[in-house]
Amino acid sequence: MEINKKQWYFHFAVVLTIVLMDLFSDYVYGGSERFLGNFQLPLNYMRVIMYTATFTTYAVNFYFVCPYTLGKKHCVRFAIGVVFLIVIFGRVRYFLEEVLLFEFTGKHNYFEESRRFLFYTFDNSIYAIKGILYSTLVYFFFEYATNQHRIHTLELDYNKAELSLLKSQLEPHFLFNTLNAFYTDLVDDKPKIAKDILRLCQLLRYVTYEAGTDFMPLSKEINFIEDYIYLHRKRFEDTLSLDYTITGVVGDQKVPSLVFIHFIENIFKHGVVTNSAFPAKISIIVTEEFISMETYNKISSAEQYSTSGIGKENLERRLSAIYKQDYVLHYNQSDDIFTTSLKLPFKIKS
Repeated sequence: MEINKKQWYFHFAVVLTIVLMDLFSDYVYGGSERFLGNFQLPLNYMRVIMYTATFTTYAVNFYFVCPYTLGKKHCVRFAIGVVFLIVIFGRVRYFLEEVLLFEFTGKHNYFEESRRFLFYTFDNSIYAIKGILYSTLVYFFFEYATNQHRIHTLELDYNKAELSLLKSQLEPHFLFNTLNAFYTDLVDDKPKIAKDILRLCQLLRYVTYEAGTDFMPLSKEINFIEDYIYLHRKRFEDTLSLDYTITGVVGDQKVPSLVFIHFIENIFKHGVVTNSAFPAKISIIVTEEFISMETYNKISSAEQYSTSGIGKENLERRLSAIYKQDYVLHYNQSDDIFTTSLKLPFKIKS
């Protein structure tokens, strides 16, 4: 809301600047007589019509053409959009000047032959460029400001996460050394328990040391997820009802670290995972271009789960900082069923 307010103030300042520059130009090149002519009929009508066409083109370019062309790195589409904007300018001016104003004055500004579509559009193209140019420059300015804000926010989040990680790493060597000692003592007599301790140690080591970077190989993230699920299977023993499937080739594709665990952790924290009639589901699909994950679970009656919260907000902010809008994230709650869907491309657009 704050950014939109600032945008409106900025647009108003641009409009005011353009108008004042035109009036000043009239005074410099035409003197006071030409300057005062802007406030006399019918010249003031003509100037208002030109401004209306210009700022209509300005708004359409800023809010529609630029975001869907330049915002997606489609320069050819933008060029087509410029032609479309020139047509819009010509049609707006034609309607206001040659149709509406004609009804009141009975006079056309253009003679009959020049009012034909192609000639009229081409003749007005030079006037349309002003609105297109200004709005494109303003769009780039706000894109730059938004990206800088996004980078700054990401840096703050990273620093906060780093601080939290440091706080959580109080004497981690003691913990790992203790687990390794248990593993050594049990590996011969109780190999199954020793194996469980090893997987717990791997899980903790991954979270504490390895996953501190922004991106990790997909294979390591999947191993971490499977270790996490494995330990919960040990916890629930034979009562756990969870369908976990993974399709596709898992390799060294780069994915944001510790993103997928957010959804899986919510299943065990808020969901029903011991009802064989309604098993919780985790489905991961890996293709050459993207990875997607869907989850499904009944919500525990003891939990007051919400689709909003700090965890969700932080996740969305992180994904937006990395992928901008080139990702899919959906949460849906229907009665006591909660589903999520996440789709991330492997190739990040610059």
